[in-house]
Amino acid sequence: MTLQQEIVGNAMQMAVVSLQPGQTVYCEAGKFLFKTTNVTMETRLGGPSGGGGQPQPGSSASGGSGSGGMGGLLRQAMGTAMQAGQRVLAGESLAFQYFTTQGGEGTVGFAGVLPGEMRALELDGTRAWFAEKDAFVAAESTVDFGIAFQGGRTGRSGGEGFVLEKFTGRGTVIIAGAGNFIDLNPADFGGRVEVDTGCVVAFEEGIRYGVQRVGGLNRQGLMNAVFGGEGLSLATLEGDGRVILQSLTIESLANALRKAQGGDKQGPTGGLFSTNAQ
Repeated sequence: MTLQQEIVGNAMQMAVVSLQPGQTVYCEAGKFLFKTTNVTMETRLGGPSGGGGQPQPGSSASGGSGSGGMGGLLRQAMGTAMQAGQRVLAGESLAFQYFTTQGGEGTVGFAGVLPGEMRALELDGTRAWFAEKDAFVAAESTVDFGIAFQGGRTGRSGGEGFVLEKFTGRGTVIIAGAGNFIDLNPADFGGRVEVDTGCVVAFEEGIRYGVQRVGGLNRQGLMNAVFGGEGLSLATLEGDGRVILQSLTIESLANALRKAQGGDKQGPTGGLFSTNAQ
């Protein structure tokens, strides 16, 4: 059953979801706005893939063998704990909120945390989607939420740190970003695009994400790093698939707010010599 949703608003959008009997949608804590009285709300530590969401096939709260009984409960608890621990290490919310309608159609509203756009992605089970930290807003219970740790040099250099959100399964997932969205496919631009590391919102499985140094260790490369405002790195996206970029980065928004409050520490150069106060 397709999730019925409408994204409304301009500078600060929100998603209004119409739940049919039997449908459940979950969101990250802090993204809920409103609901009708016939929609129940339950907070859980686990997502659908971690055993804290929908019951797993063959599981049982009663005794028995196989995947039920105490062994099944223990595996379920361990899965929930591992998933929650991953989210804490990644700086994500510890808990999810689940919404289910009772006695007819119900309505729930969600929103992101920054001025910008929202997007509903439809997963058909063949390709996963990856998104920046905090992009997740809400999803059907048939969509699994996971954490993908970006390894090695890419994780240390990229603007998204070590962590990406990963969505698998079938159904609708709603994400949010800052500013306006731009949709593109690297295949339409010779197979590769280079972007500011903070501009990447989400991309399909099959797109290769990496980080490269801005220019070489020469005069122009140093000029780019010191005065260009991008620091030393750019994100690279290669392959054939959908990519969503945002026009506003969290760093640039924070810098603008600090400047407006008289706390701008960047000076005239920005880039490598930025000394942003935390």
